[in-house]
This record gives sequence, structure tokens and C-alpha cells, in this order.
Amino acid sequence: MRVIISAGGTGGHIYPALSIINKIKEKEPDSTFLYIGTKDRMESKIIPNEGIPFLGINMQGLSKNPFKSIKSIALLIKSMGKIREEIKKFNPDIVIGVGGYITFPVIYNAKKLGIKTLIHEQNSIVGKTNRMLFKYADKIAVSLPSSLKYFKDKAILTGNPRSSEAIKAKPIKKEELGFSNNSKLVMIVMGSLGSMTISNELKEIIPKFKDKNYEVLLITGNNYYEEFKNFSLKNVKIVPFLNNMLQVLPICDLIITRAGASTIAEITAIGLPSILVPSPYVANNHQFYNAMELVNAKASLLLEEKDFKASNLLNDIDKVLNSPKLYQEMHEGALSLANTSSSDMIYRLILELVGKADGKDNK
Repeated sequence: MRVIISAGGTGGHIYPALSIINKIKEKEPDSTFLYIGTKDRMESKIIPNEGIPFLGINMQGLSKNPFKSIKSIALLIKSMGKIREEIKKFNPDIVIGVGGYITFPVIYNAKKLGIKTLIHEQNSIVGKTNRMLFKYADKIAVSLPSSLKYFKDKAILTGNPRSSEAIKAKPIKKEELGFSNNSKLVMIVMGSLGSMTISNELKEIIPKFKDKNYEVLLITGNNYYEEFKNFSLKNVKIVPFLNNMLQVLPICDLIITRAGASTIAEITAIGLPSILVPSPYVANNHQFYNAMELVNAKASLLLEEKDFKASNLLNDIDKVLNSPKLYQEMHEGALSLANTSSSDMIYRLILELVGKADGKDNK
């Protein structure tokens, strides 16, 4: 199979795209790929490191600043011709968009060229780009039931393919990270880059972990590690980033994190209880609504950023870890939202779109 896939900007788009690629490779090892992303964001480093052919496009999202928006539109218009030519040259069986503004010119051009198109929506509140792409997509895979209403009969509830990766990951041993098998482990992570607001609060909170009977793994994000590297507590380990996150999640007892779609897919897949701190800076406040899906399933506690203070966080951690009944309820609630066959469902949807649904080309 020949596949063009496009996703950009954040790990919440990029990692599900990689999960789809991995599933296609697993089923059809001779498949060839072209990944179209932006030149200067995360995908420009992650994708080439994975050995996947990458085409970087100079684009930027729309802004409330009218002058920046004019530049964004100019870049979009300029990108259209190049993307169209690259699609024609590659001659794909299907073009897949997994989120971010870069996907608009890719899916739009593919549709105009008569190529089958699929988009994937990770969040409960649909992103601006996917709303615009609705009429250019042949099918739309969604992660959460609340997204179905936006796309009518084109939508298929598949879950997030990142869940399939999470369930397959082989856990590392606690000792490899310097933790004890006799203590519970709490992970705190606010995305690959971290959060300035949360980091400022954590500087006050970390010393208060000293007398707790659990251990803490704090992942600061690359932007904030320098501010934390001099903290020294026996039961707290601080790192800037982990490349093997999926192998670390299963050894944790509780995670305090943002409510990005990929994170939710990962933690529900393994039934990991969570305290969710939705980012208030994302479009349409979609992380809050993502978090509420888990809160309503009794899988998570909600701690809004404005309430992220030492007393609130420590009380919530104690509440979860000191109540076996609540902990089990949260574990079961998380598992109830999991869809660990997501990658397989998306692969079958791809086969239907490219006319291979009879399974003859499927292992």
C-alpha cells in the first residue's frame, strides 16, 4: 500500500499518526509512506528519526492578529501547488490526516485529485481544521463518542490508535529508574514541553513530598528542567523527558497530567487512575471536555489549573492512593473507556476505502 499521512504541531497528532503507520507496516510490510508536516515543529524531528520519508512545508496556523493571519493565508496558498505536485508524484492509494493545520491542504488536494481520504479526530470537541475538512474526507475516524455528532454518517467510532500502542508496550522495571518496588509511584507530566504555570507551582509543592510514603517521577518538559535539576529529595526523581513513556506508565500507580487525547488513550488502555489538569490554553477548551469524559466515568479526578496548589494536589493524591475502593473504581472506570483494538479498526477502515476489504491483501 502507498500511503501519505499528515499530522503536525503536537504529540497529540503525531503519535497517533505513527501508530497508524506502525499498524499498516505490521499488516503490509512492503507499504511505502510519505509524511507531510510543517518544517519547524515537532514532526520535523520525530518523523525523520523514525526513518519515515518526510516532506516539510512552511505553514503556520491562523491567529487573532490580522497581520499574522494574512501571512498564514499567503503561506497556505503558496503550499497548495507544491503539495498537489508531491501527491501526484507519490501516487498514494490513500491520504490520511491526523490533525493540525498542515492537514488541510493535504486532504483538500488529495480529494480534488480523486484519491481516497481519511481523517482522524482525537478530541471530544472537534478541531477547526477537521471541521473544515468534513466535506473533503471520505471517512472520519473519531476517538470519543461525543465527536460523532459533528460528522454525521461519515464518522466511525474507532478510538485513538495510541491505545493499541500502550497495551502492547513492555513495562520496564522500577529499579531501572531508581524507584522501589515497595512504594507506590506517582508520575507528574505536563506534555513534552512542560507548562510554565504548573512548573511555578511545583517548585513550591516538591519539598512537601519529602515525608510522603509514595515516590514521585516528575517529567518537567525540556523547557523547564534547568529550573528543577537542583532539587534533591530521596523519593522524587526529576527528568526533562522520557522516550519510553509507554513502558513507564504501567509501573505507575497514579498519573497527574494534562488531558490531551493521546494521553487519555494511553492511560485508559492500561486502566491507570489519573488526576487531570486540562490545559486552558488550547482551542475550544477541548482538554476540559476530554477530561470530563473520564471524570464522568469515575476514572479521574479533575484539578483545574487555577486550583493547582499544594494543598489541593496533595489531598487529591492521598485521596486516591489511600482508598483501595476508590482506586479500584477509577481503574475500572478507565478501562471502561479503553478501545485497545483502535489501530485494527482504523486499518480495516483504510482497507474498505482502498477496495481491499475482502481481506485478500490483509495478513
